[in-house]
Amino acid sequence: MTVDPSNQLWIYDTTLRDGTQREGLSVSIEDKLRIARQLDQLGIPFIEGGWPGANPKDVQFFWQLQEEPLTQAEVVAFCSTRRPSMTAAEDPLLQAILAAGTRWVTIFGKSWDLHVTEGLKCSLEENLEIIRDTIEYLRSSGRRVIYDAEHWFDGYKHNPEYALKTLEAAIAAGVEWLVLCDTNGGTLPHEISSIVRDVVRAIQAGVAGEDAPLPQLGIHTHNDSDTAVANALAAVMEGAKMVQGTINGYGERCGNANLCSLIPNLQLKLGYSCIQDNQLTQLTRASRFISEVVNLAPDEHAAFVGRSAFAHKGGIHVSAVERNPLTYEHIQPEQVGNSRRIVISDQAGLSNVLAKARTFGIELDKQNPAARQILQRLKDLESEGYQFEAAEASFDLLMREALGKRQQLFEIKGFQVHCDLVPGVDSHKSNALATVKLAVNSQDILEAAEGNGPVAALDAALRKALVNFYPQIAEFELTDYKVRIIDEQSGTAAKTRVLVESKNGHQRWTTVGVSTNILEASYQAVVEGLEYGLLLQSSAEAALPLLSQ
Repeated sequence: MTVDPSNQLWIYDTTLRDGTQREGLSVSIEDKLRIARQLDQLGIPFIEGGWPGANPKDVQFFWQLQEEPLTQAEVVAFCSTRRPSMTAAEDPLLQAILAAGTRWVTIFGKSWDLHVTEGLKCSLEENLEIIRDTIEYLRSSGRRVIYDAEHWFDGYKHNPEYALKTLEAAIAAGVEWLVLCDTNGGTLPHEISSIVRDVVRAIQAGVAGEDAPLPQLGIHTHNDSDTAVANALAAVMEGAKMVQGTINGYGERCGNANLCSLIPNLQLKLGYSCIQDNQLTQLTRASRFISEVVNLAPDEHAAFVGRSAFAHKGGIHVSAVERNPLTYEHIQPEQVGNSRRIVISDQAGLSNVLAKARTFGIELDKQNPAARQILQRLKDLESEGYQFEAAEASFDLLMREALGKRQQLFEIKGFQVHCDLVPGVDSHKSNALATVKLAVNSQDILEAAEGNGPVAALDAALRKALVNFYPQIAEFELTDYKVRIIDEQSGTAAKTRVLVESKNGHQRWTTVGVSTNILEASYQAVVEGLEYGLLLQSSAEAALPLLSQ
């Protein structure tokens, strides 16, 4: 769909404030600055930085951005309306907002009469004066104001007349944006549509009188009913021009509306202009970058940006996608910076094998006996407990071996692992010592290394033995280690599947090992991880041992 440049929507990111309220998510000042700059590059026009005055971290964050401003985004400070016991000019929270030095501020106030009487413990009329006084004070101080109508939809459903009066107070005070918030996340899309339609009619009818300038509407939704994205889309369809949300849907309880789904839906499906097309192609990278910074595993099955969003596993699907991607893809993955993946599993057919081989730069023909050999080997190994869906590096090595192209960079001749459990006063300390024997260019190497566990010790010993021949190994890092018991009913004799993820600073790859012995399974995965890392070097020469030069 062609985007109409005049059909502008304003994306407002609140990852750095609302998103950080997610359970288990914590960020430093440096983390917040890295995320803010990533959002700035993505073209997000409004970035809510936090609540200055609520904690020292947010104060320092705004100070840092005054020293080194973003290139295009407006950084927004967030705060509540003034407290009932004082005027806006007297409230120290609002002084901290002004000290943050942002041009735009977002103020939230009470829309639901229940929260006025039970939360603020003041009269309904006093709450209206609190809203007016706060916004007027900020406007007189040279700030442009966004008003978040907290619990708007619940408030409107319980007392629509009073809820509209709170908007009227904000409009009369000179607010530029009215953002309707589904704070509890319990409203459904059809209710959103109906209520936003009522608000549009009320504003157009002049709820604040003919002389007051009309603000624009925004929407802020939470995901407690798993409808945050749908609710935001419904509000936009009824006239909302600002959409608030977070990257990856981070947020308190069940999260906020996910901008990684909202932006492509709005831009690619509905024809709105949110960010530039070339910025949209950075969406997947931004999603994964931010998940890394906040130290949360990315959702592999997330719409648009997930690793599995454009993954094809069934043989019929793969065959069809190879002919025409439209058969099983709703957009081109490159539009959001993602890529098509052909998944290899025991359900694979020749189409999967051929397509997957192409992703590794290997051209196979259906008539090539190696293709069927690879397929049969794949099915045999998966029946033993191997899984190649998440271990594509091991599958690449499997293909190379079937084609006679797997270069033997080193040969493992044996290993031993010894573990000591040292009792302590409050805990037990575990030490492990691994010894490996291997050969490179017919030269035998014997090395030993210690680690805080048997796998760490084995990994360290292998690296120590190989790094003199392959200096690149010094850059490799084992980033994830997963263990899965395959046949639990077998008890201690059960097979174990180990997945090891490695990286070299700019690439990641995953390898797999299976055995009834967890150390042997780990050994298989770790060794293949080192081997594949060497094969990823820019040329075959880069992976040759120094002794051969």
